[in-house]
Amino acid sequence: MADKISAENLLNNLMDTFAEKRKPVSFFEGESSNSLHSQFRRLFGRQKPVHHLLGGGKSADVLLWRDKKISASVLTSATSVWVLFEWLNYHLLTLVCFALVLIMLVQFVWSNASGYSSSVPSEVPRLALPEDFFVNIAKTVGAEVNRGLRFIQDVSCGGNLKQFLVVVGSLMSAAVIGGWCNFLTVIYIGFVAAHTLPVLYERHEDEVDNFVYKILDEMQNRLSLDAGFLSRISKGKLKGKKYD
Repeated sequence: MADKISAENLLNNLMDTFAEKRKPVSFFEGESSNSLHSQFRRLFGRQKPVHHLLGGGKSADVLLWRDKKISASVLTSATSVWVLFEWLNYHLLTLVCFALVLIMLVQFVWSNASGYSSSVPSEVPRLALPEDFFVNIAKTVGAEVNRGLRFIQDVSCGGNLKQFLVVVGSLMSAAVIGGWCNFLTVIYIGFVAAHTLPVLYERHEDEVDNFVYKILDEMQNRLSLDAGFLSRISKGKLKGKKYD
């Protein structure tokens, strides 16, 4: 009898402990799954940080303002070039000639002043670009152009209608914007957007994602309501015709 009671007590204790351990685990699993679902509900379904999506290298550091001095200097240089060409109506040949004249004047003054000031003239610094400088630029530009062409052809041959329409709409929008302003202004707008929008999104990604998903949910609800309303109208017209 005692053995039976002890066995029953042991069985009951095991069942109680199993139930006690199981309840909090299921609760926390549900909570963690909900938190993960809310955490990964990012724009375009992304699950990686913005820095990783931008390449994760020095270019991503510049675009996300990891080093504020470098990012500010790059944006200032681009703005200066745009102001020179657009507001002051300079041309590339004019700027190149002015720069070469300035370099020649500096070298001329340096060489003559050093000859008068000392018996042994100091060596004038020479400006020389590396031989592979333009080769690297050409390789980089060619690789980016080929990657863009590959992406466009993959979209056109992939069979994804939604992605195809998005790319075609983007190209048509770029064509319309290009009709409003010249090519340099379009490049400058894209350059400024690339140096401002990613860092703003990274700082306020939760608010932006929630706002975008709210708009998408509202549009989806309205479209579903409109589709239901139109289906009712069509059914009513068909019934009326059948009755006649």
